[in-house]
Amino acid sequence: MSVTYQEPGLAGLGQDREAGAAGAGTGAGGVRVPLRELMEDRLLDALLERSRDEAGGLRLTGEGSMLGELVKAVLERALEAELTAHLGYAKNDPAGHGSGNSRNGVIGKTVQTGVGPVALEVPRDRAGSFEPVLVPKRSGRVSGGLDDMVISLYAHGMSVRDIVHHLRQVYGTDLSAGSVPRITDAVLEEVRAWQDRPLEAVYPVVFLDAIVVKVRDNHVVQNKPAYIALGVDCDGEKHVLGIWLAKTPLESAAAGEGARFWASVTAGLRNRGVRDILVACCDGLAGFEDAIHAAFPGATVQRCVVHLIRNSLRPVARREAAAVAAQLRDIYTAPGEDAALEALAAFAASPLGQKYPQAVKVWEDAWDAFTPFLAFSPPVRRLLYTTNSIESLNYQLRKVTKARGHFPGDDAVVKLLWLAIINIEDKRARERAARRADTGKRSDQPARLIEGQRVTGWREALTELDVAYPGRIR
Repeated sequence: MSVTYQEPGLAGLGQDREAGAAGAGTGAGGVRVPLRELMEDRLLDALLERSRDEAGGLRLTGEGSMLGELVKAVLERALEAELTAHLGYAKNDPAGHGSGNSRNGVIGKTVQTGVGPVALEVPRDRAGSFEPVLVPKRSGRVSGGLDDMVISLYAHGMSVRDIVHHLRQVYGTDLSAGSVPRITDAVLEEVRAWQDRPLEAVYPVVFLDAIVVKVRDNHVVQNKPAYIALGVDCDGEKHVLGIWLAKTPLESAAAGEGARFWASVTAGLRNRGVRDILVACCDGLAGFEDAIHAAFPGATVQRCVVHLIRNSLRPVARREAAAVAAQLRDIYTAPGEDAALEALAAFAASPLGQKYPQAVKVWEDAWDAFTPFLAFSPPVRRLLYTTNSIESLNYQLRKVTKARGHFPGDDAVVKLLWLAIINIEDKRARERAARRADTGKRSDQPARLIEGQRVTGWREALTELDVAYPGRIR
């Protein structure tokens, strides 16, 4: 998945400039001519000399750098073209006489760009009606490269303060702390469109898990779970379906999870086109099972076995954890429900089971939601018994959220998580492309948590699911 960030209103202007420069920048057949061939050696030598610092090294970015001067020249040329289009005649053109408006010199202005601060001479008109599009009035930066850089740094988990420091240290660009959130807020419309996009009618498997973030809610900073749903469609491809945070009631000090929250989530999935879910894999989320059955009556709720094991081992002394885990293995690897029940009874009667009755109770309380996956063969069990598929994503997301002290609101959480998901998908896509280029293979690595990535062994799993849920997979 790729995302393009473009300043509103620049599309038409960019097309006009491209059309006007077609003769200079493209060759026969529309082939793009390298910039090196368009510039004389004398000009390049002069730019090279101007870009050297006192030690003789190249200074490509920052105030007064070579790239800064190139950006200055390009922007001023584009602003002159904008003013010509606004006035309707070229500079020194006799057609401008008697037009009622004319050029009126320039005004100095420093703007922040992706290569550092650039001092511009912005042309003016006598009537004061010229409104530059490329460098708008009262704007302290040029959108595009700088905005994309800020968004990329933000998506990689850098805090606002770190981004401001990085731009100042590397590029000499000064941005206020308030500018970073305003720049990243440009993606909020895309985030909302992604959250509301239509979904598939049937998802054989949906995983649900959460990461905990600190959010200011009702003027109080508190830990809130951000739930992420990962759906596997009928083609075996994984898709992140959405991100949800529960609202905190005014009279409560904790986020309002429970039946009402999960009812709103499942209703949202139905409103986006989901008509059936075969298996919903999750931890023991309060109210989720009732909510999923209210929206999708035929769905099977499967408790995550990995979470059950973790919960069982919490009261266990570290020196005995390996022995308890070995006995628990007999339960979730049993050939069927009856054998699993016998293994649980054997564990309860063992010295370790009697020493840690809380570990036994974890399995007894979750028994009905634990056993559904035991009806399938090992390949399908590996798909259903754990939410590790989504925890792989959550591990990456925790790395980008841990640098934040807290988020100012729920929208800020969703914005960062969405940007991080896009960044993860883009990174993995580039890795796959590089591997294909080196090996020539199309499928040279196992399935990862990337939008549209296919589940390993899906054909075998689909056949079993189709037998277990006849007529529901289309």
